[in-house]
Amino acid sequence: MSDKPEGPTPGFLVWRLSMKWRVAVDRALAPLGLTHAQYSLLGSLSGMAREGRAPNQRELADHSGLEALYVSKLARTLEADGLIERTRDPKDTRAVRLALSDRGREVTAAAIVVVHELIDRLMEPLGGLAGEGTASLKRDLGLLLDVPLDAPTEAGA
Repeated sequence: MSDKPEGPTPGFLVWRLSMKWRVAVDRALAPLGLTHAQYSLLGSLSGMAREGRAPNQRELADHSGLEALYVSKLARTLEADGLIERTRDPKDTRAVRLALSDRGREVTAAAIVVVHELIDRLMEPLGGLAGEGTASLKRDLGLLLDVPLDAPTEAGA
């Protein structure tokens, strides 16, 4: 008898759910001219601004989980679209600070409404956003996000 579990692996399910979510967000935000990745950057930037933070690209990359080079590329595109402003950090000329423009705040606010409607639909089977199933899922996902998955180094092996 095998110890191999029946059915799809957790990794496969995480992959499928992440792809389903990304596609749903892309489709829902298309009328606003945004992609899921752009929304991830704008939403993160909006949240950080509400906390009184004006992040540089590296800080935004760390916060959003996006690669720094990808954040830089997205930021240039969003700046060209008039959604964000990029300015050199006066304390570190190598760093670029990011902020939402007036238009960026409007578009991001509309996008947040759209994405929250999707989240509500996604969490419905777990009892909605306030349900214990959703709270449990959030705890479990938080635990999984804290697990380091980098390849072990020789010293750590």
